[in-house]
Amino acid sequence: MKNLKITALLAVLAFSPFYANVIADGGMSVVHVLADAIKWNKESIDVGNIPQGKPKLIRFEFTNTGLTPIIIQNVAPSCGCTTADYTKTPIQPGKKGFVEASYNAAAAGPFMKTVNVTTSESKTPKTLSFKGVVK
Repeated sequence: MKNLKITALLAVLAFSPFYANVIADGGMSVVHVLADAIKWNKESIDVGNIPQGKPKLIRFEFTNTGLTPIIIQNVAPSCGCTTADYTKTPIQPGKKGFVEASYNAAAAGPFMKTVNVTTSESKTPKTLSFKGVVK
C-alpha cells in the first residue's frame, strides 16, 4: 500500500503542469519541459581592480527567449552601497534587456555584492553577483 501511494505521488508530480506542459499535437500528447524564458549573458561578473572613490557601473544583459513579453518587477541590491537601474518597458520575445548595478567603491579591499531580480516570468528572484577589489 505504501509503494502504491509513493508511485501515485510520483506520477502526479511527473505530469504536473509545474514540471511540464502537456499539449495536443495531431492527437498525440507531447511533453515540453519548461525552460527559463530569460537567458543571461553572465550571472556573475568579476570587475577586477577598481579605483577607490569612483563608483563602478556593472551591467547584466539578458535576452527574452520565451514566447511572451517579460517585465522586470523588482531589482533589490544587497546593500545600500549599491544602486540599481533596469529596463522599465516590457521586453518582447527575442529582444534584450538589462539590469545595472552602480557600486560605491568608497572602502578599500575586496567586495562581493548581489542584486536580486524579480520578473513576470518567475516569482523566484534571480540572484546576480559581482565582485572585485577596491584599490
